Amino acid sequence: MAQSSPGFPARHRRIYPLSPRDLTAEQIAVTFAMTSRRPEPFDEIAQQVSAERAADFNERWVVGYGHASVAEHAIIHLAVENISRLACDALEDNRLASFTEKSSRYQVIDADSFWVPAELTARPALQSQYISACRALFDTYASLLEGVDTHLRSQLPQRENERDGGYSLRRRRLTTDACRAILPAATLTNVGLTANARTLEHAITKLMSSNLAEGRDIGIELRDQGREIAPTLVKYADHNPYIAARDAARDGPPPAHFATRDSQPGASVRLLDYDRDAACKLAAALSFRYGGDYGDALAGAAAMSEPERLGVIGAAVSNIAPHDSAPREFELAGYTFEFTFDYGALREFRRHRMQTYLSQPLTVTNGYDLPPLVHEAGLAGVFADAVAVAERAFQSVGEAFPTVAQYLVTHAHRQRVVSRMSLRECYHLFNLRSSRQAHESIRQPVVEAMRQAVAVQPELFRHLRLRDAPDWWPFPRESAGQ
Repeated sequence: MAQSSPGFPARHRRIYPLSPRDLTAEQIAVTFAMTSRRPEPFDEIAQQVSAERAADFNERWVVGYGHASVAEHAIIHLAVENISRLACDALEDNRLASFTEKSSRYQVIDADSFWVPAELTARPALQSQYISACRALFDTYASLLEGVDTHLRSQLPQRENERDGGYSLRRRRLTTDACRAILPAATLTNVGLTANARTLEHAITKLMSSNLAEGRDIGIELRDQGREIAPTLVKYADHNPYIAARDAARDGPPPAHFATRDSQPGASVRLLDYDRDAACKLAAALSFRYGGDYGDALAGAAAMSEPERLGVIGAAVSNIAPHDSAPREFELAGYTFEFTFDYGALREFRRHRMQTYLSQPLTVTNGYDLPPLVHEAGLAGVFADAVAVAERAFQSVGEAFPTVAQYLVTHAHRQRVVSRMSLRECYHLFNLRSSRQAHESIRQPVVEAMRQAVAVQPELFRHLRLRDAPDWWPFPRESAGQ
């Protein structure tokens, strides 16, 4: 109960839901928005907000006056099924939304579960080569599943008292995890999407501006479904010429001065840049929380000795646990990396949406990574033959439709991405993805990125609590939560 002063009426704290069973998403959004100008409790305001009045309010304030924050109170859940992984990447490229996708690590993907792009309809020969390549990849996927499972039966004996079903499931998880690498970006997937109407409108606009027909069609369908739930809040999602031109330039041929530069595999991770004065920035930010001018805090941090600055930083995270977030002040220091890892790892890496990442169109020119389990099963040749078929089709389709060719990139093909992440995000990413539970294709690059960051600024990572610290970890094991 809220405290009140003598002589003043008591006001009782109230915390309660506005149920989507009783109110539409638009009514809830308007009810919250109206509290800025109305003194009544939310539930009393809600009784006055009919669906028609909510629409009128949104037309005037959201559409007419640009108060788009109102749309953030309208939460929309959409099920999206049987879209390509490539299109799913574009849908999931939105920071302020939540996604849960069908996992190829734990499920066996059905034969012929791949998207055939509409762009190829007018080119029957190319379409036939595309379909043949996808079928070859899925046929190889089925062969790999069988071959790897047979290998595991000989290398992974059934445990004492382990049921047949449990033993089969244990093998299948390892098998599907390895064999998914041969699947193309055309592979169909399902994804559950939760977003507020403002974010959804932006996502729809991006998709409707895509240079892929599938992306544009998905955008239209999302808009139609979104209008059923919050008609005025997603009303003006549409094709955006600026986004379309920007993406066309990115996915098109490079400028002349870049045209002769071939992409080579190179190192898997490179630390490109980092804040040399990170300790000073962090100490200043952590001092600023106590009041005063930031310029004074920065000057004070600059006057400190390095041990004093590190003492301020250490005090802020000395008690941090593996599941805790680093303080927001840690966002003032950052690191820029270039990663080269397979497409499967890239898809997982992009889920860390608090970073800033710069991707390139999917390509086969960087080579591919053979899953160790496939190699151990003696199936490297089978894998390579299927990859070769996909790469030939990629080249053929790419001559006419460079963007469409991306559908033929397998999850094993290496891709490049530049990432700028704050120290706070490093704490989260390094902890999560260096764990033994992480997929090896992303675990190894992340551990290497962590090694390079620790090498240049070790004291900033002294208090990072890792679930599974690598052998080279320079701090006592108790500092890594071990």
